[in-house]
Amino acid sequence: MKRAASTSLVSYASSDDETKPPVTAPKKRKLPPVAASIAPPAPVDDPSLHQGRTRTTPHVEGQFAAHVYISVPLRRHPHLHQLVQDILRDAREDTPALRDIWPSEDTAARSELHISLSRPIFLRAHQRDDLKRAVKNIAKAHKAFIVSFATLSELINDEKTRAFLTLEVGAGHHELRSLADALSPALQAIRQQEYYVNPRFHASIAWALLHNGSRASELQAARSDSICTALAPSEDEAASLSLTGPTQETPTDSFPTLAKLSPELINVLNERYASQLCATTVGTFVVQAISVKIGKDLSSWRLIGL
Repeated sequence: MKRAASTSLVSYASSDDETKPPVTAPKKRKLPPVAASIAPPAPVDDPSLHQGRTRTTPHVEGQFAAHVYISVPLRRHPHLHQLVQDILRDAREDTPALRDIWPSEDTAARSELHISLSRPIFLRAHQRDDLKRAVKNIAKAHKAFIVSFATLSELINDEKTRAFLTLEVGAGHHELRSLADALSPALQAIRQQEYYVNPRFHASIAWALLHNGSRASELQAARSDSICTALAPSEDEAASLSLTGPTQETPTDSFPTLAKLSPELINVLNERYASQLCATTVGTFVVQAISVKIGKDLSSWRLIGL
């Protein structure tokens, strides 16, 4: 009798079925901290180094402050230069808290006035050329024009921290508005705020710190378009503010502050100097170029000739 062949097979585990140990990602090694001797120091806002002014926009590494404006070179307008000096002398006699708009150490800056076409702008490095290109194209599309100053006034900055004594533009407002409007699309493209809805074009010549949290600031915030609208409270509000009272000082430093400039000061300055300011030989000039300053880099492009 034949023995039946065995059909059972013995199974052996293949090498593919062997259990493999789990793979673990290599641990990341922490880099040692940068030595204090080579790490750039964090910027410190010290108002005592800037006549009591404080930074309103935090410092951001790689960000550049920029400004588009019309330059009025005072060396080409000696009569206007002398008039500005006379106005500043009288204004400071009345209000010692007023300070010149120009940095005392920058003699070159003291030789010109600026009429802004933009608010302060803050750019990344790759946006600098875009803004320059936009300003250059605007200059190539607009003709040179005549501007004249008309009156002295007080204007307040966006943060309600400073009051400015300014020379306001009369003739030429329409052309300046056209330049500012032409700049708006470029500002929108780089996500920057456009210029004011109802601009009051001007050149600042002096400034003073305002009281922190004063009622004057609340009134300004409620009714103004920032630096392009003057602070003008009603008679009752003015009385409650004691606007002509003595200069006070903040408790944290020795820099004098005001509720606002005295209305009497503005009136006196206009009575004394407005007629000279409006004179063709003094406050009238030709706008021939647009300037843009980005960080320390200054560029200008000429408008089309008259």
